Amino acid sequence: MTTHARGEEKKERFDPHVDDESAMKPYSESLEYTDVTIEMVPIPGGKFLMGSPDSESGRRPDEGPRHEVRLDPFWMGKYEITWEQYEIWSSRLDQLHRELMGQEPNAADLVVDGISKPTEAYTDMSFGMGKGRHPAICMTQHAARTFCRWLSAKTGKYYRLPTEAEWEYAARAGSTTRYCFGDDAERLDQYGWFFDNADDGYREIGRLKPNAWGLHDMHGNVAEWVLDQYDQTAYSRSAPVENPLVIPTRLYPRVVRGGGWDSDPADLRSAARSFSRLEWKAEDPQIPQSIWYFTNAHAVGFRIVRPLVVPAEDQQAAKWERSEPIQTDP
Repeated sequence: MTTHARGEEKKERFDPHVDDESAMKPYSESLEYTDVTIEMVPIPGGKFLMGSPDSESGRRPDEGPRHEVRLDPFWMGKYEITWEQYEIWSSRLDQLHRELMGQEPNAADLVVDGISKPTEAYTDMSFGMGKGRHPAICMTQHAARTFCRWLSAKTGKYYRLPTEAEWEYAARAGSTTRYCFGDDAERLDQYGWFFDNADDGYREIGRLKPNAWGLHDMHGNVAEWVLDQYDQTAYSRSAPVENPLVIPTRLYPRVVRGGGWDSDPADLRSAARSFSRLEWKAEDPQIPQSIWYFTNAHAVGFRIVRPLVVPAEDQQAAKWERSEPIQTDP
């Protein structure tokens, strides 16, 4: 198993432990005891206009007012997190492989084994659309956050979900148009999977064109979790805003970005915003309902980021890792 796109040339080995933006390069994060990697792409720090202009076709009121945002540099997953990556955590496959190889646990293994894993799903959460290199879906934001905690502990690097601002900045890749490639939705099928071309299901990662910063499937395939609470008036701030985050203090609604395979073209625009709903648990038969799964979110997944400058632990707890109410299994 590997997350490299088929036919992609192997990258020069790069030590990603750097603290200088000029030294940032793409790298592959190897998941120990497996042959699975996660491809990371450097995103330069900078500023951009977040939201959409009043004249943009398909625009909704929550995309304004347009405002300047400044962001620090970070790496972002080249692709959405796939089932083959996600299940290493959710099914503890790395530790099972280690045990089969007869290897004693190292310090990282002892830490990751103490991080919560999802309870067993009541059904196949891919709903027959395929696993492997297909994007993982149907997880709650809590599950996606916990995957990032596990990955951070496993690798010794700080991974998390992107903020809503980081996501839009990366999706735009320097563009100011409806999509990363321009305004013409007729070209969308070259870059994204959506209702008109997805044939009723998600597709393997990386099969369509990337944006200018090398990120695939930012438009469509699956919508992607970010850290923020959804607030339709969140953009009404004094500009400029630096590294913004609307810290979640309630379970609903929370932001997802990018649109999915079941979305219309307007929902795949770089500025388009969507959010979680209680109805995403409608078919969960468990009592109480799971903190890990959204059984009706068949087009919701996530990708990860790694900030160049790692915040101090107290800053992580106060901002980047803060999420209320606390989620625990019964």
